[in-house]
Amino acid sequence: MTLQSLKRKYIGDRAFYRMVLAVAVPMMIQNGITNFVSLLDNLMVGQTGTEQMSGVAIVNVLLFVYNLCIFGGLSGVGIFTAQYAGREDHEGIRTSFRAKVWLACLLTVLAAVVFLGWGEPLIRLYLQGSAEGVDPLLTLSSAEDYLKVMLLGLPAFAFSQVYTSTLRECSETMLPMKAGISAVLTNLLLNWLLIGGNLGFPALGVVGAAWATVISRYVELLIVVCWTHTRGLRMRWVHGLWSTTRVPLQQLREFIRRGFPLLANEALWAGAQAVLNQRYSVRGQDVVAALNIASTINNLFFIVFATLGSSIGIVVGQQLGAGRLEEAKETDRKMIVFSILTAVGTAVTLFLVSPLFPQLYNTTDAVRTLAVRLIRVNACFMPLHAFMNAAYFTLRCGGKTVITFLFDSGFAWVVSIPIAFALTLMTDLSAPAIMAFVNAGDLIKCVAGYVMVKRGMWIHRIVA
Repeated sequence: MTLQSLKRKYIGDRAFYRMVLAVAVPMMIQNGITNFVSLLDNLMVGQTGTEQMSGVAIVNVLLFVYNLCIFGGLSGVGIFTAQYAGREDHEGIRTSFRAKVWLACLLTVLAAVVFLGWGEPLIRLYLQGSAEGVDPLLTLSSAEDYLKVMLLGLPAFAFSQVYTSTLRECSETMLPMKAGISAVLTNLLLNWLLIGGNLGFPALGVVGAAWATVISRYVELLIVVCWTHTRGLRMRWVHGLWSTTRVPLQQLREFIRRGFPLLANEALWAGAQAVLNQRYSVRGQDVVAALNIASTINNLFFIVFATLGSSIGIVVGQQLGAGRLEEAKETDRKMIVFSILTAVGTAVTLFLVSPLFPQLYNTTDAVRTLAVRLIRVNACFMPLHAFMNAAYFTLRCGGKTVITFLFDSGFAWVVSIPIAFALTLMTDLSAPAIMAFVNAGDLIKCVAGYVMVKRGMWIHRIVA
């Protein structure tokens, strides 16, 4: 195969990248600002002490499971929404929206019950290691105070995701971006006022950080709801949206059949990440603080390929829904290559600048050194993660949710977690070394993903 033919097969023209970036860039901007403000939040909390920072980090690991349950559940229904949008079926979009509402309510109630009933035992799982100069009881109390307030923001988060996910699946990415920016700026301002007690406000520490997050989520929800319901001419699916909450039984069955594996996948995958973090934490409470710093920085750099993966689900999903199957195959191939190439550049940048970020935190030198090592481990495996992310969204947009379940969370529980347990129980390896071995196991997953995507088993139209 000549160089020219390879270029035609794997590289798009300017019009192609304009189309991709039109979908991806607003989400990148929103996620970028969100993660940047998360970094600033993290720094503000970090100035109050290592224990407070660790307490907030532990709660955020637990809430991450809930967040991904919402994401996975709504994404399962969203497969249909994207294909309904591709064929301009407005009643179908309304039906999928209502199914999302019921699902979001159910998951939020379940999360509240779990965190209110078993919050303290879950937090204590991350306090098993020891660290010189770190008070585990102060970490525990900080985490409990933070969690109690954060629970008040769960309904706002859930309903915001119902609206913004539907808007994105209908190719309206600008509004979620603007609402997200407004929310994170609100969060940043309130953090400055409430964590340290500026302009006469009380200095609430981690509780202030929690209130800032909760209020910002309701601000985001208000903006999204008001904008969506005043744009009836553009968003024709909004007409009669709340005239009923009924979901036809036949469609509900199909939503459950296709969507439940995706919900289970996200829940189990998030649970797997929580277990992995707990395994790393047995190497000492320094690891909890270092993981918090590393994950905050890594999330900021992971945005590019993570957003491109989401864009695959939207762009390719709409092409499948419109019946343009060959076009969807070609688009997917080029978007995967684009995602991997951008991840390579991002990984090199992250590896080089990794020593700078931990210096911003008010913590010990041991935590800073450990954080740099963890950041660099993640940077080395970033291109691998970019391909896995793209393969996951490719399989998902064609409705292959059972396969994505096995590919994603199934692999984490069968391969990644046993590796982590074996290394923490049977060796004296450091947390960064254990993390490297866990990530290296993902090479198996990459091979499986490549085979499934190349065979085209995902090329399937699921809406009639």
